[in-house]
Amino acid sequence: MSAATPPVQSPTDRRVSARVGSISESATLAVDAKAKALKAAGRPVIGFGAGEPDFPTPGYIVEAAVEACRNPKYHRYTPAGGLPELKAAIAAKTLRDSGYEVEPSQVLVTNGGKQAIYEAFAAILDPGDEVIVPAPYWTTYPESIRLAGGVPVEVVADETTGYRVSVEQLEAARTERTKVVLFVSPSNPTGAVYSAADTEAIGRWAVEHGLWVLTDEIYEHLVYGDATFTSLPTAVPELRDKCVVVNGVAKTYAMTGWRVGWIIGPKDVVKAATNLQSHATSNVSNVAQVAALAAVSGNLDAVAEMRTAFDRRRRTIVRMLNEIDGVVCPTPEGAFYVYPSVKALLGKEIRGKRPADSVELAALILDEAEVAVVPGEAFGTPGYLRLSYALGDEDLEEGVSRLQKLLGEAKD
Repeated sequence: MSAATPPVQSPTDRRVSARVGSISESATLAVDAKAKALKAAGRPVIGFGAGEPDFPTPGYIVEAAVEACRNPKYHRYTPAGGLPELKAAIAAKTLRDSGYEVEPSQVLVTNGGKQAIYEAFAAILDPGDEVIVPAPYWTTYPESIRLAGGVPVEVVADETTGYRVSVEQLEAARTERTKVVLFVSPSNPTGAVYSAADTEAIGRWAVEHGLWVLTDEIYEHLVYGDATFTSLPTAVPELRDKCVVVNGVAKTYAMTGWRVGWIIGPKDVVKAATNLQSHATSNVSNVAQVAALAAVSGNLDAVAEMRTAFDRRRRTIVRMLNEIDGVVCPTPEGAFYVYPSVKALLGKEIRGKRPADSVELAALILDEAEVAVVPGEAFGTPGYLRLSYALGDEDLEEGVSRLQKLLGEAKD
């Protein structure tokens, strides 16, 4: 055996399975954890890493959870697929907000959006099936696809198209192994929003080729200016039998820690995903489900207040970032992220260092400016940074001011 040939491991030698061992840590959560650790150690770190509203969960939702804690009914196991009253409320909310009429039997309540995404892919993918994934993408999508046995196929868009992929790009990536296309609008990490016409065009292309679509609508209420949210199965009704929608309360109602998401899809797929969940986790916490019931059954007044604040912060952060030489920051139309290009800064000297990529640049920013950002490598597109503007106005302005000062020192 040559020195270059690694020894073959037997199954008994392998301590961690290859399937799980190949999964990367969530980059966004890792950045957030490091920022919080530094803050706990006394450093004045400002974190733009986590996609988490800085607002408290609305009071009426919290009160519903408090009452649920006192009710012995919720001290016991409940159906693995979700409380019947919550599933009915999610169906009603979907019709109200998206114009998409579904039955409660088409709904599965999950432990947050991440479980919804994994279980949806697990229910429809067989080993080797390909999923077209527009990039920049949220870090969890390709890992969930791989865990489910699928193969992510990236289609890259950049700032010149507003980070939106075209039907032509999707068609170029399609092969005989393609089973699913991922569609996300508004987008994490870019804030891109597809127009109604472009959404319909992508849906009709999927129907034409018999493809499934998984569409993530978690940011449906966070759109700004003239942009509008379009639900794919509403725009293209012919797609409904091969469309899975994932959503949740985390972003709309400032409930990231409550961990309630859901899947909406054809009954056979939802039944299969429910069977999987019955063995993986059983029911979502009843207290959190009751809180989610209050959220989706209530009005959207609190959401409107948060959206107004996010819109103000969006305009501020875009303006301040574009004042930095070497930074190009498109204006996002949705969600609460900006995704500026920093390619022009790579290789330049900043405080004695020359970051070769956006990973090194993000590390330099954290060390020198005490500002936490996520490098574009985490989203499949090196040369960019993601910053969440879901933080207080003062912290936002202070954090970007630090970036202006540090990156303004860049020289050849």
